[in-house]
Amino acid sequence: MSQTLRIPEILELARRDGKVSVVGLAAHFGVTLQTIRRDLNDLALDGRLKRVHGGAILPSGVANIAYEERRALNQTGKSRIARAVARLIPNDCALFLNIGTTTEAVAAALIHHQKLFVVTNNTNVAQILSANPDCQVVVTGGVRRPADGGLVGELAARLVRDFKFDYAVIGCSALDADGDVLDYDLQEVVVSQAALCQAQQAIVVCDHTKLARAAPARIASLSDLDLVVTDTDLPETLKRRCKDWRTEIMVA
Repeated sequence: MSQTLRIPEILELARRDGKVSVVGLAAHFGVTLQTIRRDLNDLALDGRLKRVHGGAILPSGVANIAYEERRALNQTGKSRIARAVARLIPNDCALFLNIGTTTEAVAAALIHHQKLFVVTNNTNVAQILSANPDCQVVVTGGVRRPADGGLVGELAARLVRDFKFDYAVIGCSALDADGDVLDYDLQEVVVSQAALCQAQQAIVVCDHTKLARAAPARIASLSDLDLVVTDTDLPETLKRRCKDWRTEIMVA
């Protein structure tokens, strides 16, 4: 297979899994390791991937990747996380769900819950939960982002502060080695922070692709949260910090 045919598939695998390895790609395409290294180096030079030891990851920066790409990224892991969170959420409770494709997966996993009161700044979450007749949904209002239907800004945060939640389920764009939960949009971050302040139980949902990314805006530290639900083990240093902070880790 020529490089012209390999490159789109390499990018698709990277978008799906968040990371590709030289060994895995060589086996997948039936080519040499050296051939794959050249492919990855070319993609890195174009800015479409970032080279790391043994492979490549999606590049990080000060802007998030496109919504459709995020939605396609690691769907299996997000579904496992969503099902795990749904098992934690009882019937007859109030919760907040923020912007993100993982929180949208959580919404889909809550479709058969009863007597839910959900506040969200994610219009996709509201649309998903409209299929649950036993769920009351409040949409925050605020400035709508055309890219993903998210509602952001102080107007959205102000409405969130008018409620108290049993659970706040927060997605993020990155989780760094210090345990900081990160995002790209400051206008989005203020809404998530408001929800965390109003919740009895604060949960962050974070699939493994977020561990290989960076983002500039800090939502919170894992030390401020009750639970992180992920699809892979966290790095050992971060696991030790979570133990000191008494932040529970659930690997779905």
